[in-house]
Amino acid sequence: MDMAASTDPSLLALDWLADFPAIPQGWAYLDSAATAQKPKAVIDAITRGYAETYATVHRGVYQRSAEMTVAFEASRGRVARFIGAASPEEIVFVRGATEGINLVAQSWLKPGDRILLSMLEHHSNIVPWQLAGAEIDVVPLTHDHRIDLDAMAAMIRPEHKLVALGHVSNVLGSVLDAKRAARIAHSAGAKLLLDGCQAVPRMKVDVADLDCDFYVFSGHKLYGPTGIGVLWARAEILEAMPPWQGGGAMIDKVTFARTTFAPPPARFEAGTPHVVGVIGLHAAIDYVESIGLDAIAAHEAALVRETRDALSSLNSVRLFGPEDSAGIVSFAIEGVHPHDIATILDESRVAIRAGHHCAQPLMEYLGVDATARASFGVYSGRQDIEALIRGIERVTRIFG
Repeated sequence: MDMAASTDPSLLALDWLADFPAIPQGWAYLDSAATAQKPKAVIDAITRGYAETYATVHRGVYQRSAEMTVAFEASRGRVARFIGAASPEEIVFVRGATEGINLVAQSWLKPGDRILLSMLEHHSNIVPWQLAGAEIDVVPLTHDHRIDLDAMAAMIRPEHKLVALGHVSNVLGSVLDAKRAARIAHSAGAKLLLDGCQAVPRMKVDVADLDCDFYVFSGHKLYGPTGIGVLWARAEILEAMPPWQGGGAMIDKVTFARTTFAPPPARFEAGTPHVVGVIGLHAAIDYVESIGLDAIAAHEAALVRETRDALSSLNSVRLFGPEDSAGIVSFAIEGVHPHDIATILDESRVAIRAGHHCAQPLMEYLGVDATARASFGVYSGRQDIEALIRGIERVTRIFG
């Protein structure tokens, strides 16, 4: 079957669903924005990494260590190609996007620097800057819940050192016009950091084309393992940044009087790395590219359209985010707390997210304490939407 050519999301999901052993028949998993389920190809790569080929990297002179080092660095190159980086040396392995942002905040930013964020940011793109002592200005949203780039253009000033924005909102699914954001930031002399956690699983990302300066994402949302993520930055930026953690692997020479440090990316990878996590990330990238990110984007767009159409027909349901949200549909039911929605749906074997989604300022902006959120992956299909709608109809019957 030509998956890229098909437009029927239920057919696509049936093909891909078979790759995910942790999704039993009849269970609608609609929480991929929190974490994606893992395909067998990734599980097998992790199993081989621990059971057959495991060794430390970079410092061993025996054959298996050398082979694992080759595989580890090949994974760095694979990530670089995946996001259009100029060189593997621009790829820093971190525990996740949260650690990547903290690294930039602690190593590159200075206390008192002024930055621009938006109203829809995840806490991981707010709190690290606060801890680093940044002065924060906040860009509002448009009426359809996108980052208001016209407002950003009016707000930005030469004293802004950085603009840090979500490429795709984890609550609203709204997609940033990242190229325009880069032009606005650079026109004022600021750098642009993009949080790509929700973007890389469902759209092609080319950091050179986007013209950003930093890009972060987490492996576990990309069908890979937890505990591994990526910070990309331009080579000249990384070269000028001091290390933010000390230990093994990130040094050139250590004496009790003075230490000199390795060049990037090793400078930022103190300690023994998550070797098998990196191997699993490589397998995850291979998996999504074997399907095709254009096919994944089309598949999820069809699911979003069907879900929003079905929910909008229910008078008690309020939808958030733009009509063309990317893989995510947030909603509320009048008179019902989102936690109650999620609990009742779970009784019907439908798994959604309920809460503030690590975006409390956005919840306040929307005038709610929490939302219910359905989010899709390659394994999601029309059968999941039907189960969701049946469950919501049951919720409305229970609460009258």
